[in-house]
Amino acid sequence: MRRNIVIAAVTAAALIGGGTATALATTGDDDRGTAPRADVSVSDDGGVRDETDGRGDDAADERDDRGDADRASSAKVTAAEAIASALRETPGTAVSADLDDADGDDADGDDRRERAAWEVDVLAGDGTWHSVRIDPGTGKVLGSDRDGDEDDTAEARAALKGTSVDAADAARAAAGKGTVTSVDLDDDGDDGDDRAAWEVETRTDGKGEQDWRVDPGTGKVTADRSDSDDSGSDDD
Repeated sequence: MRRNIVIAAVTAAALIGGGTATALATTGDDDRGTAPRADVSVSDDGGVRDETDGRGDDAADERDDRGDADRASSAKVTAAEAIASALRETPGTAVSADLDDADGDDADGDDRRERAAWEVDVLAGDGTWHSVRIDPGTGKVLGSDRDGDEDDTAEARAALKGTSVDAADAARAAAGKGTVTSVDLDDDGDDGDDRAAWEVETRTDGKGEQDWRVDPGTGKVTADRSDSDDSGSDDD
């Protein structure tokens, strides 16, 4: 009873004063065992607000990161192996490889797109682009689609001209940093140095997602300077 009186009194004070007050809930009808709590407050408009809202967001994000890391580490087929499988299906140059989650039903009812898979973008010798999906458990080809445009072709070829490190090499080079979940060609120097590079994403227990750049000429791995979380990482 006394607890209700305290909360009512504080609510009334907040309405009169036009401010925000915090109610102290007690554990009994007298002063014994009283423990102050700041979980409930009264807003300017008289509404009662639960201050515990949002406290679980960080924990949920942490669980999501752990789930992503678990999925990445459970993939039996590495990025380099997925690229090799894709190139056997569609000869050419692999420009990217990403470990994608399930993306729903295909238009024709094919449930292969419901599975998590490596998606490898290949630039064929005739200039056409192909997206090849690879099973991360077996390395088998799940499907292949043709996409891309001429502008992408010219930019990719210009970026890769004279390089000796391909997408699979970049994935293997960055594998020492963690489980590789994606490899993509940065053909316009997004890192600020105007130089093409392979961008590689890894996941590790305790560190979550990290981004790296692999030099397409030397294979040297450096932390992505555009990612502030990796500012203290070491170079190979």
